[in-house]
Amino acid sequence: MELPLGQCHDSRSWDDDSDPESETDPDAQAEAYVARVLSPPKSGLAFPRPSQLSTPAASPSASEPRAASKVSAVSEPGLLSLPPELLLEICSYLDARLVLHVLSRVCHALRDLVYDRVTWRLRALHRKNFDWPAACIALEEHLSRWAEDGRRAEYFCLANGHLAAIDSVLLLQGGSLCLSGSRDRTVNLWDLRQLGTEPSQVLVKTLGTKRNSTHEGWVWSLAAQDHRVCSGSWDSTVKLWDLAADGQQFGEIKTSSAVLCLSYLSDVLVTGTYDKKVAIYDPRDRMETRDAPTGWERGPSRGSDIPPSRPITHEASPALLKCQELHSRPVLALMADDQHIISGSEDRTLVVVDRRANRVLQRLQLDSYLLCMSYQEPQLWAGDNHGLLHVFVNRNGCLQLVRSFDVGHSFPITGIQYSVGALYTTSTDKSIRVHVPTDPPRTICTRKYDSTLNRVCAEGNLVVAGSGDVSLEVWRLPA
Repeated sequence: MELPLGQCHDSRSWDDDSDPESETDPDAQAEAYVARVLSPPKSGLAFPRPSQLSTPAASPSASEPRAASKVSAVSEPGLLSLPPELLLEICSYLDARLVLHVLSRVCHALRDLVYDRVTWRLRALHRKNFDWPAACIALEEHLSRWAEDGRRAEYFCLANGHLAAIDSVLLLQGGSLCLSGSRDRTVNLWDLRQLGTEPSQVLVKTLGTKRNSTHEGWVWSLAAQDHRVCSGSWDSTVKLWDLAADGQQFGEIKTSSAVLCLSYLSDVLVTGTYDKKVAIYDPRDRMETRDAPTGWERGPSRGSDIPPSRPITHEASPALLKCQELHSRPVLALMADDQHIISGSEDRTLVVVDRRANRVLQRLQLDSYLLCMSYQEPQLWAGDNHGLLHVFVNRNGCLQLVRSFDVGHSFPITGIQYSVGALYTTSTDKSIRVHVPTDPPRTICTRKYDSTLNRVCAEGNLVVAGSGDVSLEVWRLPA
């Protein structure tokens, strides 16, 4: 099932029919959030599952040898009288699914042309700004590492570092180091080069100077830029840490609500919060106090009436550049690059902000809310609360939903990691699934556990996921 597309340069106002229930205690607020947002769909309210691509009945077997295409000669001038080279050029301007599933059924001559492997190889070579050698290497490595249902992958369960569920994980330095954020209010640093040794050798330290605590609330999000990392918490703070200085704290941002998602670039730190706002900070400019500026321009909207966020009071706090209430419910996921900020909310919207033009480009209304995102230009892959996977393509600054997939998860997808050669997903259905990012994705390995899996991160030959039973799940793949 495909969801409706939004329009670029949409100038509609943001109506807020209902506000999330306010809680003064961050732990109570977090517990209510988890019960509301991460709970499985109620029985009787099952979301329609999208149908996956089906191969046409007339399609030859993939293993069937194919001769070079030849278009039958015709007596009357027309499309089929053109040389195959011109037909291939015409097909290159058509959508691939249209060519495969529609054009192939027009006549035998076009069917032979469409089912010739050379046709698709030539089409692939015409794709611009795509590193085909790197994609092939990544795909072959992924298939090799997870061959035979992942028999060669080493599994480690690190259960000695946290006292409560782990909700965020982050790999650093090519997978050598790992950060984990937990509901026990701590952020732990792990040295994964020591896997297989004594557990005390793998757990390096807990960030922060307070005894057994990094934050005063659940740690919900992590992000990094080189050796500098940040952690977002239900205590309404973002703390910044320098791993090159033995994990010392070098900054703190005080927000007006719980920090649910983060994106950290060299020039900006972006936060998504429970109070529906997206804020941009400059991590290079740390001031003693700075008031919030006005929001993004978007014509008539409620955003212009929003009061500034609470002033930043920490002496090393990054300067607040912009803050805007972009949604009518909490912001659940976001990503940023040098051109755009994309945020998803419990209000079932996806909003795209143009950083350079300082305005909102697009607002898409979806049928579900997105819990996690993974972006590699031009594709955004996202998992939703119904266990479905959605693929958006960035076309000239506007996102278009091109496909929705059922990859086998029965409950909300809590984590996703996408690259041109690999795809990982985790879910509250207590599973991690390993896929090949094809259309539709092909699942090559599934692992079931006794507790919910929260977030997933893959880098180098390491894959990590946070577990609801306090352990850090690690898979070390063949190098």
